[in-house]
Amino acid sequence: MITSTVSLCFRYTESDYVRAMRAHYASRMRLWLDIPSMVLLGIAGAYLWQSSNLHWLSIVSIGLSVILALILSLAFVVIPPLAFRREPKFQDEYSLTFSQECIHFKTRHIDSELQWNIYSKALIDTHSYVLYYGTRSFSVIPKRVFQNADQQRTFEQLIVHHVPKIVAK
Repeated sequence: MITSTVSLCFRYTESDYVRAMRAHYASRMRLWLDIPSMVLLGIAGAYLWQSSNLHWLSIVSIGLSVILALILSLAFVVIPPLAFRREPKFQDEYSLTFSQECIHFKTRHIDSELQWNIYSKALIDTHSYVLYYGTRSFSVIPKRVFQNADQQRTFEQLIVHHVPKIVAK
């Protein structure tokens, strides 16, 4: 049984949120399939351009390649910083206390006790813990906010104990 609590106080930086959102998109998309598909469609379109009776197929292939490139660019380059800048709550100071029983969540606008079962999944990457509530909603806990390795280890034990699905990247 975990008896320690973990208290964190921090403000998000744009890079905290952008990295977490990129990790989220990378976990949802099939980049191993999307990127080669985009490249192969572009190559096929360029090759088919040579054939005078297959221009329409060439245009379709190149068009699909461009659409995939736009989707990936939006997801990884454009949307994450825009989402951070457009959301005023990310400017607040966050005070979070994680214990065996619950999570005390406090900002300038919120003072609430949350049950651990609000989180259905966690994504852990190099820079953060992304705790999911719902299909597309998540809380980001940047790794930089932990005071020491023991505090981070206790937090990870709490996650393992309370969050049913954990994916480490």
